Amino acid sequence: MKEALFVKQNSEKWKSYEGLKTDNPDELAQRFVDITNDLAYAKTFYPKSKTTAYLNGLAATLHQSIYKNKKEETGRIARYWKYELPTLFYTYRRQILYAFLFFVVAMSIGVLSAKYDDRFVRLILGDQYVDMTNENIAEGNPFGVYKKDNEAWMFLYIAINNTWVCFVTYVSGVFFSIGPVYNLLRNGIMVGAFEYYFFSKGLGLQSVLVIWIHGTLEILSIVVVGGAGLVLGHGLLFPKTYTRLQAFRRSAKDASKIAIGIIPIILLAAFFEGFVTRHTEMPVWLSVFILAASLSFMVWYVVIYPYLLHQKTKKLN
Repeated sequence: MKEALFVKQNSEKWKSYEGLKTDNPDELAQRFVDITNDLAYAKTFYPKSKTTAYLNGLAATLHQSIYKNKKEETGRIARYWKYELPTLFYTYRRQILYAFLFFVVAMSIGVLSAKYDDRFVRLILGDQYVDMTNENIAEGNPFGVYKKDNEAWMFLYIAINNTWVCFVTYVSGVFFSIGPVYNLLRNGIMVGAFEYYFFSKGLGLQSVLVIWIHGTLEILSIVVVGGAGLVLGHGLLFPKTYTRLQAFRRSAKDASKIAIGIIPIILLAAFFEGFVTRHTEMPVWLSVFILAASLSFMVWYVVIYPYLLHQKTKKLN
């Protein structure tokens, strides 16, 4: 093919690629492939022509656009935390609320059961833990359990354990949401009995100031993951206009994003338990500050910010 005919056949396409800007990665990739094919042809038959030089420059421009677009995609993680995850919190606010209510009810059951049955605490927490804590209380060190292991080892063990608990709570949602409810009830009863035990020993306020340094983030993370488990089962229970498989795939995708998104908070709670909770002698103001900051962050990020983001999006639309 003569060069003039080659240019005539493709010049409009090349000009459109120059003039029409796009950030769509698929479109950019298609243009780059198209231009490189033309460039390869031009290099073969017109290696020293202006057409080849022009196509080479256009290919370089498209390559830079693709690279720039990939760099922008590194902001994908930031967008996930800033927009996508809070949006999911709002979309599935009912499931998260239900998870919270299940946990609160379970805590109440744990408190009442421990109050009216002396054997209940041992049944839930185990004889070994209760006996050890009784010894620590007698020695004037009621929260010594948080000091006995190396900080780094304790952090690692707790991080793995809590991540596993949350993973099981989430994945068990595949059993028509029964699994998350069971795990929320189980953990709620345990926490209720645990707290009543310290209150019955006259150490209620001290236990809140010490244990909830890490417990605030840890428990609320479990609640959110429990909500993710309910989301996972929601697609199976209420497929609406979708097939049950389609609905499950959609709910599984969203539930997974919620469960994964909460992992850093679980790790932060483990860090507090391993490195901070052990300092039971810390000033009261510092303990209160950590508690208030943890609670405020969770309420803001999971409840308030998603609502504000939804309202903002609603106005723009």
